Amino acid sequence: MAKPTGKERILIVDDSADTLEMVQRNLKSEGYQTFTALSAAEAIEILNATPIDLVITDIKMPKLSGYDLIEHIKENFKDMEIVVITGYPSIKGAVKAVKIGAEEYLPKPFTDTELFSVVQRALEKLLMRKTMKAQLQKVPSAPFGLIGKSGSMKKVFQEIEKAASTVATVVITGESGTGKELVARAIHYCSSRASAPFVPVNCGGIPETLLESELFGYVKGAFTGAFETRAGFFQTADGGTIFLDEISETSLAMQVKLLRVLQEKEICMVGSRRTQKVDIRILAATNKDILGLVKADLFREDLYYRLNVININIPALRDREDDTLLLIRYFAAKFAAESNKPLSQFSDGALRVLKSYNWPGNVRELENIIHRLVIMNEENIIDVPDLPSLMRSSTIRESRLDRTLAEVETEHIRNVLDSVKGNKTRAAEILGIDRKTLREKLNKVILDPT
Repeated sequence: MAKPTGKERILIVDDSADTLEMVQRNLKSEGYQTFTALSAAEAIEILNATPIDLVITDIKMPKLSGYDLIEHIKENFKDMEIVVITGYPSIKGAVKAVKIGAEEYLPKPFTDTELFSVVQRALEKLLMRKTMKAQLQKVPSAPFGLIGKSGSMKKVFQEIEKAASTVATVVITGESGTGKELVARAIHYCSSRASAPFVPVNCGGIPETLLESELFGYVKGAFTGAFETRAGFFQTADGGTIFLDEISETSLAMQVKLLRVLQEKEICMVGSRRTQKVDIRILAATNKDILGLVKADLFREDLYYRLNVININIPALRDREDDTLLLIRYFAAKFAAESNKPLSQFSDGALRVLKSYNWPGNVRELENIIHRLVIMNEENIIDVPDLPSLMRSSTIRESRLDRTLAEVETEHIRNVLDSVKGNKTRAAEILGIDRKTLREKLNKVILDPT
């Protein structure tokens, strides 16, 4: 997240000239532009004449109190943070100040470090809110469904352009839900093969016993139930692109056959002895460490190097800076249009939670949650209580450092299962494990809700 520049405009309000002088001197030393007022009335005059980013105000002042000033600011000005300083600290006073609009509460006397820390936090909140509003003003364009302005996504876009200009094979890597198929489609439709078929194949979703016949096709009588000759995915993609998703799930025996396709550009249908030439470009994807699988003899090294001419790694959503806000706006507009509902607005609190959430399911998880929020929301404002419970309490859970590794793993598995509504296949994909491993973990006592 961007940081305050140190040149923000700060108004200090206190009926003590000594306090004004001390706070102003300290803030000026940090480069801030400062203004001072000995009363709330004087402060209002300055606010009416000068753009201000942050107001630091005392509470107990003659005539108009600091509470009165806070209420006036909240009713008449936008994009302005408020910090309360007081020599009469109390829980009741702090609660009231925060309730009517103050972001921070600092009792006197305070150190320079405490002052700078409070000012920094308040300005960071202001900057984040301004950034959110700027990014949420318009629905971002989404060529091929890809959205992002972060440096890591700009790099992905550049790599897509380079890959599209060649005929080389590409391996697309990244966690589940990051958009590997979208990247593959972008490469295809930006290439010279755009008018030819794009055929996606989920290798992990087809039983091993059927994968060969699905990919290569089969001739009549090749096996029981083969009542007619049927073309496979490779023939369907002839002239275009075939996308082998979850390539790491294929067996070593299948990998030998795929290697031949790459080397010879020909296939042999199941039950046939005659080979056929195919003109295809192969794109592959995996959410696993495929080089690690090679070292463990679970993936053929020769096939890996044949496939991995170009590698495009898609960053996880948690590593994409402020792209979350762009995606929220895009999905909110998309699902509002599909549901024939007005565009939902998100409160500052809801946006902060969404932005700080870890997103184990990445963009796919974000899309599902926004879809549900748009459908279920009866009002135009989506606030923190509308968000899934696992997101609302994630900050509290993350701050606990007294748990065992088993407890952390248990909670993460529960959260992922909740996020995909109990879909074990999707949960296994997000967790980076197979269904068998997930099933074993679910059978352990650590997941017993009692």
